[in-house]
Amino acid sequence: MTRLRIEDYALIGDCQTAALVGRDGSIDWLCWPRFDSDACFAALLGEEDNGRWLIAPTDGTASTRRQYRGDTLILETRFESGTGAVTLIDFMPPRGKASDIVRLVKGERGTMAMRMELLLRFGYGTAVPWVTRVKDGDGTALRAIAGADLVMLRTPVRIEGVDLKSVADFTVSAGETVPFVLTYGYSHLPEPEAIDALAALDDTEGFWAEWAGTSRRAAEQGRFATPWADAVTRSLVTLKALTYAPTGGIAAAATTSLPEYLGGQRNWDYRFCWLRDATLTLLALMNGGYFGEAEAWRDWLLRAAAGSPAQMQTLYSIAGERRMTEWEVGWLNGYGGSRPVRIGNAAHGQLQLDIYGELMDALYQARVNGLPENDAAWMLQIEIMEHLEAIWGQPDNGIWEVRGEPQHFTYSKAMCWVAFDRAVRSAEEFHMDGPVERWRALRDRIHREVCANGFDEKRGSFVQAYGSPHLDASLLLLPAVGFLPPDDPRIAGTVAAIEKDLFRDGFVLRYDTEKSADGLPPGEGAFLACSFWLADAYVMLGRIEEAEALFERLLKLCNDVGLLSEEWDPHLRRQLGNIPQAFSHIALVNTAHNLRHVRKPVEQRSGAKAAAKPTSA
Repeated sequence: MTRLRIEDYALIGDCQTAALVGRDGSIDWLCWPRFDSDACFAALLGEEDNGRWLIAPTDGTASTRRQYRGDTLILETRFESGTGAVTLIDFMPPRGKASDIVRLVKGERGTMAMRMELLLRFGYGTAVPWVTRVKDGDGTALRAIAGADLVMLRTPVRIEGVDLKSVADFTVSAGETVPFVLTYGYSHLPEPEAIDALAALDDTEGFWAEWAGTSRRAAEQGRFATPWADAVTRSLVTLKALTYAPTGGIAAAATTSLPEYLGGQRNWDYRFCWLRDATLTLLALMNGGYFGEAEAWRDWLLRAAAGSPAQMQTLYSIAGERRMTEWEVGWLNGYGGSRPVRIGNAAHGQLQLDIYGELMDALYQARVNGLPENDAAWMLQIEIMEHLEAIWGQPDNGIWEVRGEPQHFTYSKAMCWVAFDRAVRSAEEFHMDGPVERWRALRDRIHREVCANGFDEKRGSFVQAYGSPHLDASLLLLPAVGFLPPDDPRIAGTVAAIEKDLFRDGFVLRYDTEKSADGLPPGEGAFLACSFWLADAYVMLGRIEEAEALFERLLKLCNDVGLLSEEWDPHLRRQLGNIPQAFSHIALVNTAHNLRHVRKPVEQRSGAKAAAKPTSA
C-alpha cells in the first residue's frame, strides 16, 4: 500500500547515508552503512511490512506542518491537536564513527499521546532481525541483529515487542523532550557508543549552518545577487547530503525504483555516481564557493575512471566500485504498483560516448578554476583520448541509457567533439604535451559530421540521432557546451522545435517515448533537468524574461521543504522518480547562476557570451 506521495518525503543524512522521512512521521527508506548498501532498513516507500519507523500522535486528526531548521538538514515536523502540540525533530549527526538517526519528541503545548512503532527489516524486506533487550550504561537498550547488521535503539521510553515490531506508547507535555536514537553497527564489532541526543542536535546544527554559510556569504559578497538564495542554498545542502564523505562521490539520488511513470516499468536504481554529472556538478559547487567539495568530486572522478580507458564505465558506486549487476526484487510490489523493483543498474555496461566529453570538460573546468593539479590526471586523459579516437564513430546507448538498439545519437557525437576540444584547449592553455594537431583535426571532423548528419534541414533543427525524425532535449545543451554559438540559427531552430514537440504543460520531456524506440513501454513525466536546460538556452539566446518565468515555474514544483525528484507529472501534478534527485538540484543551482551569477555556467563551459538582446525563436 502506498500511503504518501513522493513529494511527501524529506531528506535527512550524515554525509555517509541518508533517510527519507514522511510528513506523517514515518521513516520509510534507509540504506546502511552507505547509500548503495543492501543493508536496507526499509524496502521501498510505503511498503509497511518491509520496514518502517513511525513516531506520531495517536490522535489521527492532528494537523501537520514541517520545515528544515534554517539552512540545516534538521527536519522539524509539528503535530497539533486540541489537547496539545509537539515537534518531532529528525536528524543524522555527521560524527563519522557510526550512523545515527536521532528523533526528539519535544512538547510545545499541553499534552499529546504519542506512539512509536519500529519495524526493522533488512535485505529489502527479507531479514527479520533477532531483537533483545541489553544493559546499556545505566539503562537498557534494544539490540537487533541480522547477519552482519546490528542496530541499537536507545530511549528512556519503555518498549514492548508486538507482532515482530517494537512499540511504545507515551505522553509528552509542554517543556519535555523524549529522545530516540537508532544507531547502526556491525554485529561482529563492539556495540556502537551511545551519543548525547541534545548535544548531537547542537553539533549537527552547527555543522550545517557553517557549511551553508559559504553559499550565503558568496551571495552577500555580491558574486551571486539573487532572489532565489534560499532555493539555491537548499539545493547545495541537498547535494552535500548526497555526498559520501569518505570518497567525495555524490549519489544521483538516495533511492531506487521510484517510478518515472506510476504503474510502469521505468524504475531504476540511482544510488550511484554518474560521470555525465561531472561538469555541471563541479560548476555548481565551485560557483557556490565549495572548492573543497569540488576537489573531492574531481578526485573521485579520476579514481573511478583510472585503469584501462576501454573499461571506463558510465557509472560507479559512491566508493568507485565497478560491479553494479542489475537484478529484480520479485517479492516487492513497488511504489504504487510500479514493477519491477530494480537493484543495481545495467547501464554501467553500456557504451555512452557523451561521458568522455563530460570527463574531459570537468577536468578542464577544474584547471580553469584553479583546483590543485592532480599529477596523474593528464596522463590518464591522454590515454582516454587515444581510446576515444578509436571508438567515437560507433553507435551508443546515449545520454538517456536507452535499452533499445544503439544509435548514432547526435548529442553523444557532439560530446565527442567536446572531448577533443577540451583536450586541445587544455594542452594549449596549460602547456600540456599531447598530439594537439591530431586532436584538432578530429575535433573539426566530428563537428562537420554532426552538422551534416545530426541536423534536419527541413525541420531546421538538430535531431535525436542521425537520420531520425525525433527530437531530444539534450540538444538544448549544444550552445552551453560550445558546440555552436547561441546566435547560430540552427540553435534557435532547435530550441523552437523542442518548444513545439517536447513541451508539455509548460515543462520539457527528455524525448517522446511514444515515438522513440528505446526498448521500453512508453510513458513518463516531464524531466526536470531538461526544463532547467531550456531556461539556460533562453539565457544564451537573450530571452531572459522567458528564462526567469520558466525558472519560477520550476521552483514551484519543489516540495514544501525545497526538494525535487527526477520528473514531474503535469497531469497528476505530482513528482515522479527517485528523490531527492541530484541532477534536478544541480540544474536548479546552475540555472539560478546563469540568471544572476557574474560567472555564468553556460559561459564558463561554452566560452561564448550569452546574447545581450532578446533573440527571436
